[in-house]
Amino acid sequence: KNIHRDTIDAYKTNTVVFTQAEKEIIDKQLLKMITNESKVIDWDEAMEQVGDDEEFLRELLGDLRQETDGQVKKISEIIATPCDSPFHLIMRAAHVIKGAASNLMCEQLRSTAMALEQDAKVANENPEESNIIKVKEDFLQLEKANNEYHAYLKTIGV
Repeated sequence: KNIHRDTIDAYKTNTVVFTQAEKEIIDKQLLKMITNESKVIDWDEAMEQVGDDEEFLRELLGDLRQETDGQVKKISEIIATPCDSPFHLIMRAAHVIKGAASNLMCEQLRSTAMALEQDAKVANENPEESNIIKVKEDFLQLEKANNEYHAYLKTIGV
């Protein structure tokens, strides 16, 4: 059940002594609040995906961070120095992020990668200026989502 904000504040500031069981309940509630507020991950669904193996989920979330960072770097380089078929390459990189994030219930990464993938497809078919601008805007949103994902992982010690 939900814990009152005053209890959480007391926990964070160590103004009240809690039992280990109470601390575990509060930690779970804080984690749920973080994930629900930020839409970074649906923790309960992600746990279900891994058979409630939290250690394995944490490992996979770290792997997702590495994969996403690699793909974001690749997209950044493509945008900075376009080559042949840049939008096709952006589309593929965004697709990788979308799939991996989807498997781990990381909605923010999934949805921003999907938007980038779709708009890169449009730009690939019709590379007019407005479509190129949209791809660049989508990429900024993906970078933001990736930064928020990093911040979230830091809060859970991954």
